[in-house]
Amino acid sequence: MKHLNIALDGPAGAGKSFLCREIAKHYGLIHVDTGALYRTIGLYVLRLGIDPKDTEKVISSLGSLKLGLEFSEEGQYVTLDGENVNGLIRTTQISEYASDVSKIPEVRAFLLDTQRNIAKEKSVIMDGRDIGTVILPDANVKIFLTARDEVRAQRRYDELIAKGIKTTYEQELNSIVSRDNNDRNRATAPAVPAEDAIILDNSDLDREGTLAAAIKIIDEKIGE
Repeated sequence: MKHLNIALDGPAGAGKSFLCREIAKHYGLIHVDTGALYRTIGLYVLRLGIDPKDTEKVISSLGSLKLGLEFSEEGQYVTLDGENVNGLIRTTQISEYASDVSKIPEVRAFLLDTQRNIAKEKSVIMDGRDIGTVILPDANVKIFLTARDEVRAQRRYDELIAKGIKTTYEQELNSIVSRDNNDRNRATAPAVPAEDAIILDNSDLDREGTLAAAIKIIDEKIGE
């Protein structure tokens, strides 16, 4: 297969991670979860005791940040100061920190080249909030995956409970609504669909149905 880049954007709880993993397997791609990078910076800021809304302190801390992105047969993992932090960055608190730091232009610039270079060197499916609009504007395929707020909140709640993380449905719904608002309205790289993205609403689809719909979109785009 020729060099292939797929951009998958969408809000929290839409099911991007699962879909990307399965699409990566189907087409033999590397899955790059850009949200994990912002979450790792959120964890870094939290560990330093910095308010994620304190733009100046967050920016000044980037010089000491040792962040790594590695790939294995099990998928992507992110390191912070050499520590694999995949298991620490999926909490609601880190989600909120990630949302705040991702609004800072200098943070986004800090990660931009890292993400683009991976896509230049490898065939990837990359997911996040601004992949099709900013990171990979020339991606072969752009999909914007979304679902109703209530559906996404229930999915997020079920996922966290299954991992043993205490939360409530109401807490997750409020978090999703707040994060969506932050992401859509930030001045730099707002989380909106690219003009040439195909919208895939999976509110009434299960995982297998979502995967089938996405594969159909991709095959039609790449002519297979």
